[in-house]
Amino acid sequence: MVLLTMVLTKYTLITSVSGYGNLGEHRMLYLSLIVLLITAAGYIINDILDIETDKINKPTKLYVSKSISIKNAWRVYWAFTSIACFLSLLYATEFIHFILFFGVPILLYVYSKYLKKTPLLGNILISFLVILPIYTIYLFEFVPQKTTIPIFDRPINNAILFYIFFAFITTLIRELIKDVEDIKGDYSRGMKTLPIIIGIHRTSKVILFFSSVLLVAVLLVIFEFLKGEYVFSMYSFLFILIPLLLFIYKLRVAKTKKDFSFLSNLIKLIMFFGILSMLLFKFLKFN
Repeated sequence: MVLLTMVLTKYTLITSVSGYGNLGEHRMLYLSLIVLLITAAGYIINDILDIETDKINKPTKLYVSKSISIKNAWRVYWAFTSIACFLSLLYATEFIHFILFFGVPILLYVYSKYLKKTPLLGNILISFLVILPIYTIYLFEFVPQKTTIPIFDRPINNAILFYIFFAFITTLIRELIKDVEDIKGDYSRGMKTLPIIIGIHRTSKVILFFSSVLLVAVLLVIFEFLKGEYVFSMYSFLFILIPLLLFIYKLRVAKTKKDFSFLSNLIKLIMFFGILSMLLFKFLKFN
């Protein structure tokens, strides 16, 4: 999903809307490698520090300590992080690049070690980190050649801002659902996630609120920004709006872990089709 998002952001969204950019093929390859290494390292450290919880929440998906030893998992984590940081030193040309490349691994560690145990704050941090691949491509395309487009000045900014919002809020919804799914194991480890603090029923209402905000945003895009764009509007209606309405309906009646697992898969599907919609920018015309 991370690689797909980066590729589509550059080769369909930005290229179609702006027609220019600074990120060449080799720079795109290096940037993708850095981001994927950091992402993989984030997953690894999360699995290492979550072994005891995962034994309860998802024993069939426990890889660290089963498929790979904890010691080797640490080695892979440090190898990925070190390679990513080394490549960053060769690649970064602006101060903000160093903040991104060196700050994100630190934040991922802090999340896995500390913030994952806290209500909502950890969810928000992960949602923020998920939007960075989109923003990073945008940043490297325009900032190095000082052609950053003023915010809201051109269609590229509206599109980038919406996809950033979409990625953030769908990730936040999914993170909250995962907390509900994992409540048993999290509780046994003394964690203070939102479902543990306020209960599953109230957490469902929080998820419903964010889902409703997303629904309003999607409707606004369809009826305001996609007027006359029938293919894009139909795609959004069939693959994003209808699944989102189904998600909201299922959420209102969800009670069991199986119900929330279905919702987790459904929101992932919505995220996938949302990102895939960037392909349709190839068919849009901009003034």
